[in-house]
Amino acid sequence: MKQIPKLLLRFRIRILTNKNILALAGFLLGLGVALGAFGAHIMENILTPDRLETWETAVFYHTWNSLGLILIVLVSKQFSINLKSVCVLILFGIFFFSGSLYLLCVTGMGWLGAITPIGGVALISGWITFGWKITRVAEVR
Repeated sequence: MKQIPKLLLRFRIRILTNKNILALAGFLLGLGVALGAFGAHIMENILTPDRLETWETAVFYHTWNSLGLILIVLVSKQFSINLKSVCVLILFGIFFFSGSLYLLCVTGMGWLGAITPIGGVALISGWITFGWKITRVAEVR
């Protein structure tokens, strides 16, 4: 049974390469642009003004944190530090924060708003962890 966690750890490490994180950030940025355009051109006629504002908030955090993933990878290379845990928190945050807001707007299921803070906490934790790990670096090369 102890072999299973080791296998999962190896699997996670292989998937979370800098190349894959950068590719995922690119896909997320493309999706963010598409969802922003979708909101501006299609959802504006369907959603209430409050829900449209919620949609825009989801796009805003989705896009900026996707750009942040690129920054994290570049900084990890510059300082030669492992920031994969930061990337996991940011990805989790994008998925749960923006994802729950998108679903809330499309479905109208109010209970999805209860999931949003989980994503928000993940985003905050990710950026605080990023800052903390950078303070642990001896110096810039």
